[in-house]
Amino acid sequence: MGKISKRDQRLLAVWAADCAERVIPFFEKAYPKDDRPRKAIDAGRTWVRTDVFRMADIRGASLSAHAAAKAAKENGAACFAAHAAGQAVATAHVAEHAFGAAYYALKAVAAANPADAEARISKELKWQTRRLPEPLRPAWKGWRSRRLPKNLRPAKR
Repeated sequence: MGKISKRDQRLLAVWAADCAERVIPFFEKAYPKDDRPRKAIDAGRTWVRTDVFRMADIRGASLSAHAAAKAAKENGAACFAAHAAGQAVATAHVAEHAFGAAYYALKAVAAANPADAEARISKELKWQTRRLPEPLRPAWKGWRSRRLPKNLRPAKR
């Protein structure tokens, strides 16, 4: 990904938070008392809204969400949902982390529905792409083609 404007980074942060928020119920249902991933999503949205960037806050929220993911490693969908939240807030620091949030959201969907994973992944990927502002879609498509594992790519028909 080349140089990105602050405006586009904010758009990516909103999109990443939206992607993470779609799967956060997998984590919250399994771990209702652990609010670290939800707080990470909220911290990312706060940055977008206020433009106040404190590296310690952003990094702390991201690392907390990833720690929650590590604690949830026996529950794939919950684990990946927490990672999505950690990546989403990290978009405030590095724009490309937004794609990591979308990636982990796809992994959460697949883990939550293994018998129907291909159809669910395809549906989620379409939602993610439609939700992303059009000028940013080529970067997402390029990232997907380079980084997305084959099992998370829609089947070619």
